[in-house]
Amino acid sequence: MSNERAVPFHCPYCADDNLWPHESDDSSVKGAWECRSCQRAFTVKMLGMLRREVKA
Repeated sequence: MSNERAVPFHCPYCADDNLWPHESDDSSVKGAWECRSCQRAFTVKMLGMLRREVKA
């Protein structure tokens, strides 16, 4: 797994692309983004890979 920050292309709330890395004083918040259009901050978290069955 990579330590690089995943870059979202659009805000999940307003769908705008005016996104910037969010700097927080809270040390538990890492890799957050802020949308300067709707004034929300959010994180993107990968949960894991999905297993898909191959049907013949």
